[in-house]
Amino acid sequence: MFQGATALNLDAKGRMAVPARHRDALVAAGEGRLVVTAHPHRCLLLYPQSAWEPIRAQILAAPSLQVESAMVRRLLVGFAEDVELDGAGRLLISPSLRQYAGLEKEIWLIGQGRHFEIWSAEGWKAQQDAIFAVGDKLLPPGLENLAL
Repeated sequence: MFQGATALNLDAKGRMAVPARHRDALVAAGEGRLVVTAHPHRCLLLYPQSAWEPIRAQILAAPSLQVESAMVRRLLVGFAEDVELDGAGRLLISPSLRQYAGLEKEIWLIGQGRHFEIWSAEGWKAQQDAIFAVGDKLLPPGLENLAL
C-alpha cells in the first residue's frame, strides 16, 4: 500500500530517488519492473508493472474507433514507459514525460494505494488549493458518511 506525500528533487538527468520507505515494496510489487505514464490531470502515474497490466488491458479492450476511448488510449498507453530503478534507487523520467507534467527540479511523489502520482511542485500546490476551495463539499457520492 503506497501512501504519503514526499517532496523530492529531480537531478540534472531527470532522475528521481524513490524514498527508501517505498523502494522495497515498489520493487517487490512489480518484480523490479515499473511503468510510468501520463495522467489527464497533467501528472504522471507510477505503477508496479503487475498493477499496470490489468489497467492497460482494460484500456486496450475499449473500442478503438470510439473517440473518447481512443483519446484515453493515446494518453495512457501512448505515454507508458517501462522503467527500472538503478542501483542507487533512482528512476529516470524521460524528457517527454517530464515535459508533459511540467516537471522541473522540485517534484512530489503522492501515494495512491496501488500506485503513485508524480506532480510538479506547481501542479501539486494547485491540487491542494483546489481541495481547500471545495471545503466541506469534497465528498463524492458513496463517501458521504466517511468518518475520519
